[in-house]
Amino acid sequence: MSFLADPPEPDPDVERLYEADRDRLGYVANYTRALAWRPAAVDAWTGLNGAIRSTMDLRRYELITLAAARRLGSAYCSLAHGRLLRERFYDAGTLARIATDHRDAGLDPADAAIMDFAERVAGDPNGITAEDVAVLREHGLSDPEILDVALAAAARCFFSTVIAAVGAEPDPAYAAVLDRALFEALTTAHDAA
Repeated sequence: MSFLADPPEPDPDVERLYEADRDRLGYVANYTRALAWRPAAVDAWTGLNGAIRSTMDLRRYELITLAAARRLGSAYCSLAHGRLLRERFYDAGTLARIATDHRDAGLDPADAAIMDFAERVAGDPNGITAEDVAVLREHGLSDPEILDVALAAAARCFFSTVIAAVGAEPDPAYAAVLDRALFEALTTAHDAA
């Protein structure tokens, strides 16, 4: 569901987007229905996001994305990326702790620093200083890896903003696959400390 009506069918580009979701998810995501009015923009987003992800470890990318989504208050993106983190990397309890307070969740200090930086990118990019970047270097990140963090977090700002602006609601499938405590941890409003 979103504020926008579904695009008219049959349209080959819309159907291509819907089929890609059905193949990947088993259903058509609410955000796809809303964005399908502009298939070229969806394709461009997919390309940009793929280029950003291609240079990163998937777990790190997902932690960055979760941190940015949480900072933005994007329940949809928090649930989507939380689901992937749950399926591939963390048990439900650990992920709930990461979503609630990543600094006190047992993460590697570099991962916590990366999430801190992603929150800053999403919440106050003009406030980032050379010292903030130096912290990431102290945790072993190279300059290209620091750029990767900034790119991933900034890209999440774009996508989360668009789907919020058109009223795309999280897909019901998230409630079906995430336990209640984790669902709530991922969707509860969050402000960076």
